[in-house]
Amino acid sequence: MSEIIILFLGAISAGLLGSLTGLGGGVIIIPLLTLGFGVPMHYAIGASLISVIGTSSGAAVAFVKEGFTNMRIGMFLEIATTAGAIVGALVSGMLNPNTIGIIFASILLLTVILNLKGKPDHQEPLIKGSLEEKLKLYGTFPDKGVLKSYSARNTVPGFLMMMFAGAMSGLLGIGSGALKVLAMDNMMKLPFKVSTTTSNFMIGVTAVASALIYFQRGEIIPVIVAPVLIGVVIGSFIGSKTLMVSKTKKLKIFFAIVITILSVYMMYNGINKSFR
Repeated sequence: MSEIIILFLGAISAGLLGSLTGLGGGVIIIPLLTLGFGVPMHYAIGASLISVIGTSSGAAVAFVKEGFTNMRIGMFLEIATTAGAIVGALVSGMLNPNTIGIIFASILLLTVILNLKGKPDHQEPLIKGSLEEKLKLYGTFPDKGVLKSYSARNTVPGFLMMMFAGAMSGLLGIGSGALKVLAMDNMMKLPFKVSTTTSNFMIGVTAVASALIYFQRGEIIPVIVAPVLIGVVIGSFIGSKTLMVSKTKKLKIFFAIVITILSVYMMYNGINKSFR
């Protein structure tokens, strides 16, 4: 019973982190399960994918209602992430757990760097006759009571980055939110809150595509998934409310330190072939 409670509390923290930063809860759930509870890597990935769906569902409703999420851009980019997620999930079944652990640790470190990097808040005007106008990749979002307009840029590079993000999601069981935000914020020049909230909306759909493959392989275990799912839904709901009213810089730095320690430890375990 105590193990379930610890797992539940860890899942709440994962959901909170996922919704505040757009990273997805897997960055905490997988180290917690594999290093803390000795769960086999592929079972941990399966549970993490379900937690990612919960994180997205819990936060996405609030963000859509507030008018931050761009549904059209999200659905367009889902074509890329879903294709990537299916490929990633299939490749995961061919790799041994220690290789996945090393890849996971590497992506985790990249995630920390991208998440702490300063992000200019883009607000690009719509260019007439552009690809973005033809695909209707533009919109408005509320900012201090005023609706501000924006348009995407560099759609093709952003689409390709989304394919890579989807592949990492399917391979590692994480939301790959940092890579999605990188594509939308740095490449496509979307406003930061739009890219973060749209990422939250997208990661759930991406996770469903790869979770079906893990389920078919028998790698989603209900006794592990249940406390994880309930915890991340609660955490993501708290996080979605917190994002609207507070600055999260100090919280991001704290989580960055924790995640860096976890990633180094996972790298060490992967090199020493400790995962199963």
